[in-house]
Amino acid sequence: MSTHFADRLTEAVLWKNTALCVGLDPRWDSLPRQIRERYTTDLIGAAAACEVFCLRVLELVAPFCGVVKPQSAFFEACGPTGFAAQQKVLARARELGLLTILDAKRGDIASTATAYADAAFGIWDADALTVNPYLGRDAVEPFLSVARKSDRGLFVLVRTSNPGAGLFQDVKSGERTLYEIVGDAVANWSGENPGKCGYGDVGAVVGATHPKELQSLRQRLPGVWFLVPGYGAQGGSAADVRAAFRADGLGAIVNSSRGITFPFQPDDDDWESKIIAAAKKSAAELAIK
Repeated sequence: MSTHFADRLTEAVLWKNTALCVGLDPRWDSLPRQIRERYTTDLIGAAAACEVFCLRVLELVAPFCGVVKPQSAFFEACGPTGFAAQQKVLARARELGLLTILDAKRGDIASTATAYADAAFGIWDADALTVNPYLGRDAVEPFLSVARKSDRGLFVLVRTSNPGAGLFQDVKSGERTLYEIVGDAVANWSGENPGKCGYGDVGAVVGATHPKELQSLRQRLPGVWFLVPGYGAQGGSAADVRAAFRADGLGAIVNSSRGITFPFQPDDDDWESKIIAAAKKSAAELAIK
């Protein structure tokens, strides 16, 4: 890689004129019957079915998004063959010109963190990785170091979209909540290595299901790209996520997984057209304005 991560992310969003990021969360029970019936139900068969499905989804959604986010857990659940499928899916996404975020939410220290980072950016060759910052700067540092050697990026969990997020993230220390403290740290890390676009290579994960916090964090972190989950199937609307964007329409990519990859019932024969329709609708709702 020779182009700064934030510049490549900006280009990917502008290329398709949408903030849409399509999440790839392949679940055996949700896959089209047309695919499942061709494979056995063991781990090898499940991995093959997930691979075929995700590769087809990439082709269907590529006209409508510049970024995709494979969720590593669903590939890992299929065993070694699942990891091989993940690698093929990431490679195909790159062939289609899509920027890739490996959603693995890693968080560890020292050599273990370095090994996770080497895998994400070496073996998997992802453009970015999601990271859990709970252990502090020394847990994030190895990921930063490895990522910056090849112009990759990180997305750090700041204000997540799950219902129980507030148990820890809303706890106050002085005048700031924990998520604000983490957000300020992300801004500092991002500011260490800005691209030509003005954004840094460390982004923040901020959920669409908390629109007020989303708005306050956008004001607090003007130079940070946001990865916004919770839009679509999790309940967040296009109106909810508008607070994530800067005045120029940039600054956020909005993830939709189930809403785009599974807008059908497994027995539907027209599942491909439903994916296209869902991707097209979301891309329009999240168009850069």
